[in-house]
Amino acid sequence: MKLVFFTFLLVSLVLTSSFFEVSKADSAFCDSKCKVRCSKAGVYDRCLKYCGICCEKCNCVPSGTYGHKDECPCYADMKNSKGKPKCP
Repeated sequence: MKLVFFTFLLVSLVLTSSFFEVSKADSAFCDSKCKVRCSKAGVYDRCLKYCGICCEKCNCVPSGTYGHKDECPCYADMKNSKGKPKCP
């Protein structure tokens, strides 16, 4: 009985780990673009966090420190749970 349980647990862990997204090779791209985007942000760390999330999903970050979201529609269309723009 214990062997069946541990086998099930092992298989579950392997399957679950395959669903996690591995760090993308383009994270250096996102880091550099988000540093520029957030350079004038009042809460720099929070801006970097959300910009990084948006960049990883959309593979783009609008130019400049504010606005220009028309350059990246995916980035512009992401909303938080309150319906407000998620991406800085």
